[in-house]
Amino acid sequence: MMATKITLKTPKGMRDIGPQQMLIREKIFKLITDCFKRHGAQELDTPVCELRETLTGKYGEEAKLIYDLADQGGEILSLRYDLTVPFARYLAQHKTHSMKRYQIAKVYRRDNPKTTKGRFREFYQCDFDIAGPSDTMIADSECLRMLYECLNDLDLKNFLIKINHRRLISGMFEIAGVPKEKFKATCSAIDKLGKLTWDEIKKEMCVEKGLEEKSADKIGELIKHHGSIEILDSLLNQELGTNTEAKAGLEELKLLHSYCDALGINSSIEYDLSLARGLDYYTGLIYEVVLKNDELELGSIAAGGRYDGLVSTLSDNKHNIPCIGVSLGIERILAIIEQRMSNITQPGVNCYVVSIGDDMVAERLKILRELWSEGISAEHSYKAKSPKLMKEIPHCEEHNIPFIIIIGQDEVKSGTVKIKDLKKREQSEVERGKLVEFVKEKLADQK
Repeated sequence: MMATKITLKTPKGMRDIGPQQMLIREKIFKLITDCFKRHGAQELDTPVCELRETLTGKYGEEAKLIYDLADQGGEILSLRYDLTVPFARYLAQHKTHSMKRYQIAKVYRRDNPKTTKGRFREFYQCDFDIAGPSDTMIADSECLRMLYECLNDLDLKNFLIKINHRRLISGMFEIAGVPKEKFKATCSAIDKLGKLTWDEIKKEMCVEKGLEEKSADKIGELIKHHGSIEILDSLLNQELGTNTEAKAGLEELKLLHSYCDALGINSSIEYDLSLARGLDYYTGLIYEVVLKNDELELGSIAAGGRYDGLVSTLSDNKHNIPCIGVSLGIERILAIIEQRMSNITQPGVNCYVVSIGDDMVAERLKILRELWSEGISAEHSYKAKSPKLMKEIPHCEEHNIPFIIIIGQDEVKSGTVKIKDLKKREQSEVERGKLVEFVKEKLADQK
């Protein structure tokens, strides 16, 4: 019977991450985590899947990208789409009233991937959220400052934080005559700006979603406004300033501006009325980050906003927690950083232990145990009898291992070991009990 040939490939939109890329990721995740912790965030982890009903109705049109799983044991599950809804579920389930949290984990989207542009079906998100009561725009401004610091720590200084407000968008829709029942659908359509042309979006709104053409045209005029603080003052004195919702949104953004000025980040901010963020759970401030010179056409590299009502939808409106958060699209960021850090190398092994003669494996292992216990990296041959020393030296030189530790019957009898320094081409004999101390001194000299 012939064996069935197995197709060896990763699933569409997913990939293996090799050792070189993992080195870069380790470094980048460390920088991001340090920034999160600097702002007092605690780490949280949640399951890779949620009850499907938990995710239903939270993402608008994006819900079609949720990965549904087969029924296992009577629970209808889906892979998590983002880290925000699982966090809201955690707050509701544990009746938590305030928490500053971060989470770095994989999420899943049944999308048509464009891997060359950092878009995958399985990818990491790096989230930072502040849950709990906060006076207007105070927690929001800290999220923006944290984001600003994080991107600078990653040496991505040429970025722009685009900002809008859901109440301002609602005011625009009211002025344009959009029926309330079409607000979410219209917002989802505008969110596609950049991916689609305005003509394509207008067609979607009017033909597919039944919006009147004059309403679409009015929206098209309003979303052209973007700029610095002056644009907010100008809009308050125009038609938007006469609408209750739009005026409230504009005034909150002006307050945010004063806080961001105190935090020193206003030079990186632009107010943009075309920014929509199509997810249903956003209620206030929304923002996303783009690179000014996006040569890879990656789109936004981070995004977030306020979602004050999400927790209550998961707790039958009995437990409401205001929340603001941001998520870094780390795969898109890594697409840039991996080009810069292609030469990064794994920290080398410090020592290579060689035993001379028969029945010396146990002595070799004792030395390794001592080195590892003291945090000194070490390797050895997996053969019972080590190859001849002249054959081990090329291996050490190839892998930049600076010290070879040699033990044989003579060394066991004399209570010593020999240490060969490959860089200085020197060999020392050291008392067995002083081995670790000697190696540490040698390693310190190399720094």
